[in-house]
Amino acid sequence: MTTSPYFMPGTCFFDLVPAKGGEHYRIFLSIPKGEPPAQGWPLLVLTDGNATFPFAVASLVTQAPYPTGSNVGWGVIAAIGYPTDEPYDPLRRSWDLGPPPVKTYPPFFENSPPVVIGGTGELLDMIEGDLLPKIADMTVLDPARRTLFGHSFGGLFTLYALFERPGLFANWIAASPAIYWEGSEILNNEAGRKALPGVAYAHLSAGEYEGDALAPFQTLNDDAGKRLEKKKQEQTVRLAREMTKRLNDTPDGLRAEFEIYPGETHMSVLGAALNRAVGIAFAVRR
Repeated sequence: MTTSPYFMPGTCFFDLVPAKGGEHYRIFLSIPKGEPPAQGWPLLVLTDGNATFPFAVASLVTQAPYPTGSNVGWGVIAAIGYPTDEPYDPLRRSWDLGPPPVKTYPPFFENSPPVVIGGTGELLDMIEGDLLPKIADMTVLDPARRTLFGHSFGGLFTLYALFERPGLFANWIAASPAIYWEGSEILNNEAGRKALPGVAYAHLSAGEYEGDALAPFQTLNDDAGKRLEKKKQEQTVRLAREMTKRLNDTPDGLRAEFEIYPGETHMSVLGAALNRAVGIAFAVRR
C-alpha cells in the first residue's frame, strides 16, 4: 500500500513579506469557485493561521452548499500563519499578538531566544497595507463584510485591533481573549478606544471550563491544583462577560454579545469558536 500527502481541495498558501520589511508570513487562502457576488465576497481573516485554517475551511465547505439549513454562504478565508509545519509559532505569535508596551520575558525553552511582546501595531499595518490589498488583487471583496477572528492571545489581539483601528473590520470575534494579560493592560485601550466609523459587531466567548471550575477530567490530573490557580488568575469568562456589557453600554454603533461553549476548555473550544466565526462572517441572513 502506498500513501500520499493530503491537501484540502480549493485551498492554497503564499508567503507574504511586509512592505515595511521583517519576517515573512505564510498566508493560507480559500477562495470560492465561480463569480463573486456583485458587492464582492465577504472575508474572514484568522490569526494563528496554521492551527485555525483547517477548522474554518472544513466548517465553511460543509455548510455553504446548504444555506437554507445552515444560514452560511460562501466567502473568502485568509489565515495569517508562519512558515512552519507546526500549528503554532510561539515566539512569533507572542510578538504579533501581544499588545504594547514592548516587554521581554524568559525563554519558553532552555537555550531558546527570550519572548518579546508588543508587535500588534506592526501586524495591523501588515493586514491593512499588505494582506487586504493582496487578496483584493486576487478576487473581489466586500469591504463592508470583513471579519477578524482570534483565539486566546489572538482574541486579545482582536480586541486591541477593535479599539485602535475600528474601521478595519465590521465583525470582531475574540474567543477566550486573554484580557487578564499584564494586569489587564487592554482595558486602557478599551477606555481610550477610537470612534467607530459606522456600525460593528463584537462577539466574545469562552469555554465552560475557562471560569472557576476545572473540567471533570482535569480534576484527575497531577497539575489540577496549579491549573485551578491559573484559572483564578485568568478569569477568562468573567472578564470577557464584563467587557461585553461595557461595550454594549457605549453610545455608538457597536453591538456586542458573549457566548459560553458548554463542555469546552481553553484549547478544545477552538473548533466550536471557529464554527461560530464562519457563521457570523458568512451569514446569509442577519
